[in-house]
Amino acid sequence: DLVESGGGLVQTGGSLRLSCVASGRTFSTTVMGWFRQAPKKEREFVAASAGSGNTYYGDSVKGRFTISRDNAKNTVHLYMNNLEPEDTAIYYCAAAPFLRAGWTLTPVQEFDTWGQGTQVTVSS
Repeated sequence: DLVESGGGLVQTGGSLRLSCVASGRTFSTTVMGWFRQAPKKEREFVAASAGSGNTYYGDSVKGRFTISRDNAKNTVHLYMNNLEPEDTAIYYCAAAPFLRAGWTLTPVQEFDTWGQGTQVTVSS
């Protein structure tokens, strides 16, 4: 299971931290990811953290968002800075056993477990 928290309402330029607690799998080797979905749009890859320590980011959030993990607490965080109205969406935590070659082409399909989502709203 994955349980997200930390969403909310923030003004443009503000910051938020999302958290996701995982259970039921070996967290330290699991790939943890964040996705988001705005109304009437497809689910979009935001960031991922592999067990190796490698991190990956979607183009729209590079330089503004940071993913980090705490293996001792089975938790992954998403630090979001300089938020924009375009960041408004439901944010989902996701988990995958590993990342296949070429995974960035269809990132949603790589993840087999999803949280319930947490709303982030950025006001202008």
